[in-house]
Parts: sequence; C-alpha cells; structure tokens
Amino acid sequence: MSGAALAVVVVVVFFLALYLLHRYGDLRRQQRMVLLGTLMSWYLCFLIVFILPFDVSTTIYKQCVLDNSNHSTPVPPAQHAKQAEASVLKVCEEPWSYIPDGVLPVFWKVVYWSSQFLTWLLLPFMQSYARSGSFSRVGKIQTALFENAIYYGTYLLIFISLLIYVAAHPQWKLTWTELQTIGITAANTWGLFLLVLLLGYGLVEIPRAYWLSSSHSYLLAKIYFKVAKMAAEKAAAEENLADVMEEVGAVHESVRCNHSLRKCVETILTKCPTEYRENMARNAESFSGEQNVLPTKRGLVNLHKKVISTVQRHGQAQVQWSLLLDQAFHLEDVVKSQSGSVRHFVHSFPSAHHRGWIHRFIYTPTVEWYWECVIRQSFYKLLAVLLCLLSAAVVWSECTFFSTHPVLSLFAVFIQMAEKQYNYIFIEMVCFVSILFMCVCVYSTVFRIRFFNYYYLVPHHQTDAYSLQFSGMLFCRLTPPLCLNFLGLIHMDFAISHQDRIHTSYTSIMGSMRLLSFISDGFYIYYPMLVLLLCFATFYNLGSRCLNLLGFHQYISDDDVTSDLVDEGRELIRRGIFNAWRERYGVQGTTGWTRAGYTQIKDNQNSSVTESKKSRNKKNLFVYEIIF
Repeated sequence: MSGAALAVVVVVVFFLALYLLHRYGDLRRQQRMVLLGTLMSWYLCFLIVFILPFDVSTTIYKQCVLDNSNHSTPVPPAQHAKQAEASVLKVCEEPWSYIPDGVLPVFWKVVYWSSQFLTWLLLPFMQSYARSGSFSRVGKIQTALFENAIYYGTYLLIFISLLIYVAAHPQWKLTWTELQTIGITAANTWGLFLLVLLLGYGLVEIPRAYWLSSSHSYLLAKIYFKVAKMAAEKAAAEENLADVMEEVGAVHESVRCNHSLRKCVETILTKCPTEYRENMARNAESFSGEQNVLPTKRGLVNLHKKVISTVQRHGQAQVQWSLLLDQAFHLEDVVKSQSGSVRHFVHSFPSAHHRGWIHRFIYTPTVEWYWECVIRQSFYKLLAVLLCLLSAAVVWSECTFFSTHPVLSLFAVFIQMAEKQYNYIFIEMVCFVSILFMCVCVYSTVFRIRFFNYYYLVPHHQTDAYSLQFSGMLFCRLTPPLCLNFLGLIHMDFAISHQDRIHTSYTSIMGSMRLLSFISDGFYIYYPMLVLLLCFATFYNLGSRCLNLLGFHQYISDDDVTSDLVDEGRELIRRGIFNAWRERYGVQGTTGWTRAGYTQIKDNQNSSVTESKKSRNKKNLFVYEIIF
C-alpha cells in the first residue's frame, strides 16, 4: 500500500504541474527546453509538498518502534512492572502510507539537489538564452553566459563569505558534509527572507479576497477599474508594436535578398504578426529604390529581441482585454438576474461554451442562477471565515513555535495529540491541510505578482518564457525553506525544537543547522515573527496606499482616483462602440459572441475618454503590483 500511495502521488502531482504549465505556457510554440525546465521545477516543488506528510507519519512510526525497542532492553526488577505496562500501551501500527527505510532519504536527495540545480544554474541560464536576440545557438549561449556572470559571481561571493566564517571558527573542521550544509543554509536563508514577505501578504489577502468576492458590486467596480487601466495598457501595446513594426519594415526594405544579413531579417519577419508581414510584402513590391542605412549585426540582434518582447506584450494585452470584457459582461448579467423576477440566468452575449452539453444538462440556466445569485455569496463568505481561521493559526504558530515547554504552536499541539493515539490519518491530514494552505498563500502571490514588464504570469497560454522560468526559480527557492518552517511549526525540526528524537528524512538531508548558530538560533526563529507585521500592513493596504502616493494607482475603495478610474471603466463598457461591434458581426440577442471576436476588433482607443487618463495610467505598466 505504501508503494502504491507514493506512486499515485508522484503521478497526480505530475499532471497537476502539467495542467498549470498548459494554462500559463504555450506547449506548441515555446521552446522545449523552456517548457521542460519550468515543468520540472514546478513538479519537484509540488512533490516536496505532497510527500512531506508521509515523511512525518513515517518518522512518528519509527519513533514508536524505537521507544518500544528501548523498553525491551534489560531493566532492574523494580522497574519491570512499569516497563511492561508502558510496552502494552504502545502499540505501533504501521501507517497506511508507510515508506520503507532507505527510500525517502534517496528520494529527498534527488528531489532537493535537482531543484537546486534548476534554480541556481539551469533556469537562470535558460532565461537569458530564451530572451537573447541572437540568431544562432552559439550566440545565445554566449549572451546567456555573459549576462549570468555577475549573477553567479554574487552568489559565489556570499558562499565564500560563509566559508570563511566557518573556517575561522577554531572548533570546526571543514568536510564535504559541512560544505553542503553551508550551501543549504545560504539557500534556505535567502528563501526564508522572501517566503515571509509573500506569506504575510497571502495570509491576509486570500481570505479577504474571498470575502469581498461574495459581493458582486465590489467585483464589478474592480472590473471597471481594471478595464480603465487595461485600455491604456492595450493602447500602449498597440502603439509600441506599430513602432517596432515600422523599424522592421525599414530593415526589410533596406536589406535586399542578396545581402549577407538577409537571413537574419527573414528570421525577424517570422516573429512578426501576419497582417504586418503582408503589409511589408506589399510595401516591398512598391519600393521606390531609395536605399536606407544598412543595419549592423548587433542592431539586428537588438531588433530581434525587441520584436519578440513587443509581440508577446501585445498578445497578452489583447487576451487580457477580451477576458476583462467577458468578466464585465458576466457580472452585469449577474446583477440584472438578481434584480429580475425570473429564476433563470440570461447571458447578454452567450459564447460557444454556453451551448455545450454541460450547460444543457447539468449547469443549466436555472442551476447557474441559484449558484450566482443565491449560493455563491454564502459559500464564499463561509470559505473566507475558514481561511481566516487558518491564517490566524499560522500567524500564532509562527510567533510561538520556538516554545517547546509549554507547546504553544497550534499545529504542534494537534500533531502531538494525534501522535499519542498514533492516528496517522489525522496526522497526515493536519500536515497536508496546513502545508497546502501555506503553499497556496505563497504560490498564489507568485502567480499574481507583477514586477514591471519583466515578470508577469498571464493565463490562457500568454506567459513568456522569461516569466515561466522565473516562477520556476522562485518555487525552487521558496519550497525548501517553507517545508523546514512547517516542520518547525510542528516541532519536527530538531534544529529549532532541540528535542532528542528521530529526525525526519527531509531534515536529515539538510544537515545540522547548528553549524551556523547565528542563523539556526537567531534568524530561523525570530525572522518568521515578522509575518505578523506584514499581515497588519496588508490588512490596512499600506503597500497599495504608498504606491498610490507615488502615482502608481492600485484599487482602493475609498480613493478618489480609484473612483475616477471606475467611472472611466464603466463608461468604456457602456460606450456605443459595443453596439458598433454587434452591427459589424451581426450579433443579435442570443447569437453567440466568441472571444475571438473581441480580439479581432479595433476598439478605437484614441477616444477622449481613454486619452484623458492614458498618460497617467501608463505608469502602471512599470510598477510592482499585486493583481487580484
């Protein structure tokens, strides 16, 4: 049964990672190495999270067996009766998910060191390789090595500093095991620093997001806000694309077919949208013969890189714009259905998937009305309350897990209560739910965070290669310290709890963190308490308010600028341009509007409503922001 449980988890986790990669990446167009690196990084991190509860239950079982073996050793006659009674009380039943000795240590070593190889070596190299505008593999490799020289040098300097610190200590002798511990400690310290920041945000924002999502008026106002911002972003993306395509057109006309750089130009043309390529071909046929300045090879490399980035951003803006329109129309339909007398959900612009067999037989208009207008609000509020309780338990445990006498961490209390009864199912459920919730708080922030235009995960196959690999790097750096932090919360990390008991296989591969006492006894214990301050800052929207003061507008319900952008978004939805779209595409009443129709239509964003805010909203394209 144990082997079957491990095999099932390995397979299920693989398909989970593959599904997320399919949702955010483009399996047909993106480079195979990019997809493989991202898939492996996500897969290995998810494996660590899902297998760790099995490691905890297996360790508790081994501790029980060890205690019984210690009781079976010869003892004085005076203690024999007491020893016999204790041996009767302890019945060590093997967990249903028990993993045989020797499997988990090898498994953790392979998973951990593979993930570290990905995050510190392969993925940074592949990031630069994918973004390079070079036209040959050798050129891409050279560019990647040059760009990562500073990156690798910085972390090498940190490792050497820790190495000198250990070597200078008179009681320590450097061995290969201690060198591994130094490297693991340095990586976990970096990951824990970022982990607490993301965890503090997610612990507050996720329950609050579900609570606020129970209000359709709030969701509709926020969609209007996003529409106003996206209108400016979409117009800027179209303008940037037109400018870059003009440069490509000039190069296409100046570099003739017999030129040595013509092959590079043809490579650039293959990355351009079809309509622009057709226009360039027509312009080349009517070319008057005026010779433009010939570009250099370096200029073509930079232009190639610019084309790839600009086309990607344009596609993202188009898809996001169409999705926002769908969401706005749907929420407006929900508001209309709530106020209507008929318990039947009516779509103003039904799409093709609304005519599928699921919507005909299962998710019928009547069922949809009950879900959207009755059940959904109560369900989201109940879920928000449960998530809020989990968040409170995590915050309390993060601030008190260092106390072993008495035990104050709630997760440690639950595990120890179940350990006395050897209820392995309850132990694994507590471990799985708690660590899964912490992972959702951290990973959801990674999926929603936006850092300028360099890192941005966009669903519907629109995420670029750089962002996919950067997310894989973050996952691999955040997951090991997250698991160590969780083991500390349940007092299964001997470096924190200082208990004399069997170590989990996961902590055993981390080595003795006591080698660097100022980290194990200081940073690892007291830094997670900062999560309490971050939760307060998130609750009062201090980060968003600071960005608003700097001119980078975030959605804050009591802000005047937010109200203006909400009104602007509402006006964009209400404008007569949608009636023009309906006339152009023959949409009448119940006929289907497909998302492709949205993306093919030019929405005339040069109108006075959009231009009045365009220069102000454009700054939001280059700001760190969390998007919910």
